[in-house]
Amino acid sequence: MLASFFSQAQKVEYKVLFNGIGDNREYANSGKAYSQTILGGRGAFELGVSFDKHRLMGGFSHLLEYGSDIDDQKAKLTLYYQYSDKQKDFLFGAFPRRGRINFPLAMLTDTLQYYRPNIEGVFGEVRWDWGHQNAFVDWVSRQTETKRENFMVGASGEIFYKNLFLQNYILMFHDANTAAKEEEEHLKDYVGYAIQAGIRTNKKASTNGYIKAGILNSYYRERHVSNGFENALSFFAELQGRYKNVGIKSVLNAGDGHKFKYGDKFYQQKNYLRTDFIWYFINSKQIKGKFNYSLHLVNWEDIDHQQQLSIIYVFGGKIKKK
Repeated sequence: MLASFFSQAQKVEYKVLFNGIGDNREYANSGKAYSQTILGGRGAFELGVSFDKHRLMGGFSHLLEYGSDIDDQKAKLTLYYQYSDKQKDFLFGAFPRRGRINFPLAMLTDTLQYYRPNIEGVFGEVRWDWGHQNAFVDWVSRQTETKRENFMVGASGEIFYKNLFLQNYILMFHDANTAAKEEEEHLKDYVGYAIQAGIRTNKKASTNGYIKAGILNSYYRERHVSNGFENALSFFAELQGRYKNVGIKSVLNAGDGHKFKYGDKFYQQKNYLRTDFIWYFINSKQIKGKFNYSLHLVNWEDIDHQQQLSIIYVFGGKIKKK
């Protein structure tokens, strides 16, 4: 199969990514999340071949946290097959999650992009003139005598009519036992979904943005500990606006706190409001630079602060065979 693929390949493709990360989290006031500073840079390289609608790509992705040794973070292998056309995408292997899934931080926190940038499994998306829907399986860990079996399954999508839209997010994380099945181990399941309806501005408007609102529902159980699934339900709303190089984004979770395996810890609180003031200081085609100053209002009592800096440089191309 590989010999047939390479013999038919008409193009050699490459892609290079640099992601500069600066994230200072000052959470001492509420004490509901970890105060820490993350500084580093991730480099990624892919090389592969393509023909017709098929691609086979391989490479590496590595994070260097500044002040640490180069081998403190292990390099991640990128190796995947992709089929793509105007209506659908299908990927199998270890491939970048950036640009493919975009879940609320309540369900998947942004540090996941720092330390686990690849989906390792399968991804599929179908697109129509009025929306899209995708789904993925991310295999996290195989069961051994010392390691628990972990995997994540998710789906997200949107349907729209003119400026109106309806979005859905579904996520499940399964945390099974090790093969040794120690007495203190208990199987855990994290399940949840969000549904939000909203309206966005016209594409030609000088100010771009949207407002959306709906519900966030989650279920958590720890077998032999909890009495079935613990159910949590909250009002979940978000607004975002951008004018030229400045913007604002605000997210409200009001109601119950939620347990997601990779969710932002602030959303475990009953009432949480996050507001980001954003400066898009680089806006070229291949380089994007963004600075966020974030305020976290926890349970209407405590205010925490955060500053995030992100620089993303991506370039690549195709080399035609003679």
